[in-house]
Amino acid sequence: MIVGIVLALLSLFFVFYTARLLYVTHGLTEIRASGQGAYVGAVVFPLLAILFGWGAWRLLRLKK
Repeated sequence: MIVGIVLALLSLFFVFYTARLLYVTHGLTEIRASGQGAYVGAVVFPLLAILFGWGAWRLLRLKK
């Protein structure tokens, strides 16, 4: 149960960070010259949010 809650919190963090990334970069239209990591984050952060959310959902669904 605790691991499920931790995964849910991680998922929530990456959802927030994805939204923050898109807000700060104005939808990835305004990035610095050396800010190519924003594109990586725009792909990786949502994938991590989905992965952690799926893991949390699976663990919290378990009935003991």
